[in-house]
Amino acid sequence: MKDKRPVNLDIGTMRLPITAWASITHRASGVFIFVGMAVFLWALDASLRSPESYASLQECLTSPLAKFVIWAVLAGVIYHSLAGVKHLIMDFGIGESMPGGVLGARLVIGLSAVLIVLAGVWIW
Repeated sequence: MKDKRPVNLDIGTMRLPITAWASITHRASGVFIFVGMAVFLWALDASLRSPESYASLQECLTSPLAKFVIWAVLAGVIYHSLAGVKHLIMDFGIGESMPGGVLGARLVIGLSAVLIVLAGVWIW
């Protein structure tokens, strides 16, 4: 009897559905936020250490690199939060079908893109 299971399981050659990409990026954004929080905790510590440290932090935060880092972490928070809300809605039984999952993933990606651009305009 011939085995009909797939023999090529190279993830790079598979075409993943949008729901899979949304799930993968949700997990990745969570890791990114965890790492990015270290930057925010450092900034909080620097802002509370002394008046001189606060002034130095203010100067540092005006650089394009600092603004980019803040925007990137905020982008991760935006995407992760919207994807989390989608998962909460799915926990109530809404959008659990494949068409519902595709629509939810598209909404999360679309809304995230708009909010991330708006956050970039606000930061810059």
